[in-house]
Amino acid sequence: MTRNRAEFAAILALLAVPLGIALVGPLLPSTGAERTQPFDPAAPWPGTDHLGASVLDRLLDGGWGIVATAAAATALAFLAGFPIGLAAASTRRRWLDEILMRPFDLLLALPSLLLMLLLASIAPPTAWMLVLIVAFVNLPDIARIVRAAALEAAHHPVVDAMWLQGEGPWRIALTHTACSILPTVAADAGVRLVGAFYLVAAASFLGVGAGPESSDWAVMVDVNRGGIFLSPWAVVLPAALLVALSVGLNLLFDRLLSRREPA
Repeated sequence: MTRNRAEFAAILALLAVPLGIALVGPLLPSTGAERTQPFDPAAPWPGTDHLGASVLDRLLDGGWGIVATAAAATALAFLAGFPIGLAAASTRRRWLDEILMRPFDLLLALPSLLLMLLLASIAPPTAWMLVLIVAFVNLPDIARIVRAAALEAAHHPVVDAMWLQGEGPWRIALTHTACSILPTVAADAGVRLVGAFYLVAAASFLGVGAGPESSDWAVMVDVNRGGIFLSPWAVVLPAALLVALSVGLNLLFDRLLSRREPA
């Protein structure tokens, strides 16, 4: 038990640093450092970036956007995908199931990053548009997983009994089927959040969404890598925060799910 608590505390500590910087950083006052030459070796630690701005100021200001975008995209994807998957599993009309699911099968054949870049190339480069694109990319997977998890519960003998008692289809789906698959959906939500975070970071790195002047952590890694030997912290620190956030989220969800498993 002591070892489990220590591991859990270590995971929380790993997450506390990037999440704390992302959530609290924009509220902290700026260091007030004036812009100097790019990758200035004489600048105070952790140095300056490709624009001559303080790396510390940009780190404090660059985490909120990527975390908020990934969380909003994941929530939006589940708000749309959960009812679609639930309806496909609960319906007793095969044609409705086919209409709901077959378009998602076509989308699943495309790599998620390729689909995201394709959509971003024809959409305006705004933060909300990036949220919609990442949510749309995750939508097929979520709908399929919800449908697969709900199929058995939606055709259980209890459901037949509820039909005979005159219960409506949506009442059955919401009161019985949806409640039965909540653990599975919660487990997938954790993995999906990490995947959305990866997509947002990759999009920023490739210049989709946040511009090159942005203080976004993924953008910082991209635009400052040319001067990594002059000012390595401009690349190392944002990259380390991205890695810590990704690894920490994965470990946290693994730990929470392992506690739900029967002994």
